[in-house]
Amino acid sequence: MPQSKDELLGAMRSSYASLRKALERVPEERLFEPSLEGHAKGTLMSVADLLAYLIGWNALVLKWHERESAGLAIDFPETGYAWNQLGLLAGKFYRDYRGLSAKELSTRLDDGFQALARLVEGLSDAELYGACWYGKWTRGRMIQFNSASPYRNARGRIVGWLRRGPA
Repeated sequence: MPQSKDELLGAMRSSYASLRKALERVPEERLFEPSLEGHAKGTLMSVADLLAYLIGWNALVLKWHERESAGLAIDFPETGYAWNQLGLLAGKFYRDYRGLSAKELSTRLDDGFQALARLVEGLSDAELYGACWYGKWTRGRMIQFNSASPYRNARGRIVGWLRRGPA
């Protein structure tokens, strides 16, 4: 578990690089096939939906920080959603990015990751880990929960899906 800016950036970069390697193995013709276990119990999603989920969380973490910088309140996790409604929030992310091509999804995922890395690079260790930021969680931990950890989880889902082969 990262405890400093350098460790957080390292975790983000390594988990993202591993995710990208797994994504390179996904045949484009299977990207939109709904054959992965979804984020809500009893649902199926596609790899494209999984990318939408990651893109959505990247954007949400950036939104939290943009609102904070503007002196505005932050609705955690998102306006209209509670922490016990993350399956519904995942569905929103799938819908938000449905219709994007494989290239557009890839570009948005890369852009979101780069923006998060720049955000972390601009913060100090004290800002990231020196105090609680949301409830009992530090800012660094909240960023990790919604970047490095989901990247690692998504990689695992994709690798397992690839091993199982076509539905």
